[in-house]
Amino acid sequence: MQQQVAEFTRAAVIVEGVVKTYPVPFLRLKKFFRRNSKPPVEALRGVSLTVKRGEIFGLIGRNGAGKTTLTKIIATLVQPTAGTVTVNGFDSVRDDEQVRSNVGLAGAEERSFYWRLTGEQNLIFFARLYGMKDREAKRRIAELFDRFELGEASRRRFGELSTGNKQRLAVARALLPKPPVLLLDEPTRSLDPLAASRMRELIAALAQQDPPVTILFTSHNLGEVETLCNRVAIISKGVIKAIDSPKSLRSLTTDLERIHLTLRDVEALQAQDALSFAKESLNVTNGERGLVVSFSRRRDDKLLDRAVRSLQQVGATVIAIESEQPTLLDVLERYEAEDSSS
Repeated sequence: MQQQVAEFTRAAVIVEGVVKTYPVPFLRLKKFFRRNSKPPVEALRGVSLTVKRGEIFGLIGRNGAGKTTLTKIIATLVQPTAGTVTVNGFDSVRDDEQVRSNVGLAGAEERSFYWRLTGEQNLIFFARLYGMKDREAKRRIAELFDRFELGEASRRRFGELSTGNKQRLAVARALLPKPPVLLLDEPTRSLDPLAASRMRELIAALAQQDPPVTILFTSHNLGEVETLCNRVAIISKGVIKAIDSPKSLRSLTTDLERIHLTLRDVEALQAQDALSFAKESLNVTNGERGLVVSFSRRRDDKLLDRAVRSLQQVGATVIAIESEQPTLLDVLERYEAEDSSS
């Protein structure tokens, strides 16, 4: 019991058995006129997860997997059909106002800005909705514009801004009241490489500040998920398939790794003959530094040692050894393949 209480106090977001079913619109009318209708959409089916205080938690999956729906439920924009969500101890249905005061949300397709107002005017408007006084709001807005390099956007109408600047302005607005929990739906989706890199730096810095910001974000950029996240949840067709660290999730996929050896003083046919025992996965190419032979092996087996000895026996010089580990894409593809076959 004490352990459960301790876990609860360390948790910023707790999702328990959340179901979200979107009913068929005008179902009674369609039945009356005997029209065919599609079944209700089950966006989420019994989703449970916990995000710890100060954690960067990633949520990955295909389009339509349920990522955005779950984010909106946590932010109180959508109510669950069943199950509960608590944010810092507040229930998302019973205590929706308190939850909203604890959460900042930035969506991938932001539509709530006023297009005829400038970036600064928009943020002042939303700051007033948060209950911030004008002097405090202007100081905070200036700080955020500087942090996001949005000086020019502050004076331009929202409708005139580029997609990337609109995205950065949405994140700036989410941070206006300094919320302890930040929900980011594809925060780098429309950003150029440099802006995306700075956004990732900002996310990492927010989680390390004192007090830290708890961050849950969705992304299709699996590289940034691996770089930033303490833990990752894989969601497919509204069901959480796995939750763990990126490293642990990669190890779930397979214990295989791809080995690349860069060689000198050997011909391609000699290398192929020397590595005939690995011919099923063997690939030989010419690289910038020499001949590159690649093959797959199970981690911790003796295949790499055997390959090096065999190559040295035919006079080859091994100048580089590289291993290629499974990625989160491999994990995601595995679960998607399982769902397709079931």
